[in-house]
Amino acid sequence: MGEPDQGGTGGRVIVITGAMAAGKSTVAELLAGRLPCSVHIRGDVFRKMMVNGRADMTPQPTQAALDQLQLRYELAAHTADRFADQGFDAIVQDVIIGPDLAGFIDQIQTKQRYLVVLSPTVSALEIREAQRAKEGYGSFSPNQLDELLRRETARIGYWLDSSAQTPDETVDDILTNLDQAAV
Repeated sequence: MGEPDQGGTGGRVIVITGAMAAGKSTVAELLAGRLPCSVHIRGDVFRKMMVNGRADMTPQPTQAALDQLQLRYELAAHTADRFADQGFDAIVQDVIIGPDLAGFIDQIQTKQRYLVVLSPTVSALEIREAQRAKEGYGSFSPNQLDELLRRETARIGYWLDSSAQTPDETVDDILTNLDQAAV
């Protein structure tokens, strides 16, 4: 796992996904901090850019919500590719689960691309959600998202049960097993 080449051959795209409260934001930020030339792309930033007319995801989403989610994914993949083109390791972090995951990975054009799916237990998600300052689930329960993750998400990349790990231990695990995350 070498450093990104600043001579123009490009960096890597590393996608960190999982249910809300799985630790994606914390892990992605720590991972980016350990790499010599990196960016952290938070997919939720693209959602927050929509000031008026935003349609949030629900268990029964509207077509507008689905279209906006696809736009968010497209923007995140394109942004990651552009940073990787410039030699940065682009760490993309978002909730990309269910049937959308394989399509999202296909949108990434960077040759060196990796996928890490954080998959802690439902009880770990519930504990982490209770400790968070923000409410991330909206109209979804941790159980619903976990079921979508485990039953409808393609088994690609490196799946990591981080239930018993600290965020730093999770980053150590990812760096040690990054070759298993290649997609």
